[in-house]
Amino acid sequence: MATVREHTEDLDGQPQYWRSAEGPDPDRAPVLYLHGVPTSSDLWLPFLERTGGLAPDLPGFGRSGKRGDGDFTMEGYDRFVERFLDHVGVERVRLVVNDWGGVGLLWAQRFPERVERLVIMDAVPFLPGYRWHRIARVWRARWAGEIAMGLTVGPVLRFISREANATPGPLPREMTDSASAFLDQGTQRAILRLYRSSPPEKLAAAGANLGAITCPAFVAWGDRDPYIPPRFADAYAAALGSDPEVLHLPDAGHWPWLDRPDLIERVAAFLDAPAA
Repeated sequence: MATVREHTEDLDGQPQYWRSAEGPDPDRAPVLYLHGVPTSSDLWLPFLERTGGLAPDLPGFGRSGKRGDGDFTMEGYDRFVERFLDHVGVERVRLVVNDWGGVGLLWAQRFPERVERLVIMDAVPFLPGYRWHRIARVWRARWAGEIAMGLTVGPVLRFISREANATPGPLPREMTDSASAFLDQGTQRAILRLYRSSPPEKLAAAGANLGAITCPAFVAWGDRDPYIPPRFADAYAAALGSDPEVLHLPDAGHWPWLDRPDLIERVAAFLDAPAA
């Protein structure tokens, strides 16, 4: 099990937090893990311990800076990935994304040669045909979104998290406690700006160059995800420029490894396979 280290340095004039761990093969491109909403790099600890790699708290989330003038848009996060990798001196990565961590796919479309392997798990679809789920529709609505955010305290977050996984009951307590602890005004603002700047037609256009990503890819999906239908696993696989392996998990939800812990080892085995 790899030792996970914590870092905080200045990037773009504000604190940038990330975790790192040495992988089993230090000569391989590191794994870059990108989280979504409303999580942080805490999400990736079991993966980092197994594979090593890098896991930043995206700007506006977790322990990273949350300035009011932050660019909390798809384009802003795309540019962040580029600047973060420049900051840590990493040229090539094995990329793993979940939920809004899919912004890494925007960067990957611009720099496909920098991606050695790709894992997509229940990511926001940069594809035609997606419409926001009901919680996101509330967040996108003026005033209603602010009220809903203000009410999302610990007990409420645990209550609504019950639909996110296939295992009966809410998400694991450590996950909801972590998300709740960092869901301050700065993170609420980042979430609202991100969703409000991302209408469905913009999502559809954002994946126009997914075919440029030709590295080996693995798409894993919890088919009981209440936010993103499982058909988008197959749609992502069809849009990429390779022949990805697709794994549907009928007994898993939006964070599929929480219902199916064996998925961690499955992802690790894919990432550890010899470079193409």
